[in-house]
Amino acid sequence: MTRVAATTVRKEFSDILNRVVYGGERIAIERYGKTVAALVSTDDLKLLEALEDRTDLEMAREALSEPGHRSWDEVRAELAL
Repeated sequence: MTRVAATTVRKEFSDILNRVVYGGERIAIERYGKTVAALVSTDDLKLLEALEDRTDLEMAREALSEPGHRSWDEVRAELAL
């Protein structure tokens, strides 16, 4: 991953964006030597979101398999919602 100072990103945003969009490059944006943000392609973003969804689903399945879990209907009834 390429690291670029925030001041450089401001000055060269169009060129840096093109590197991400057309070159598939990932750009870490740094401020005072610390990474504060990143520019990634929409393909990378979609992959990241799919990984998050998969992790969330696995965690939900684990929670549902634990003893003593209750359904949403049971919780709603208990809270009188």
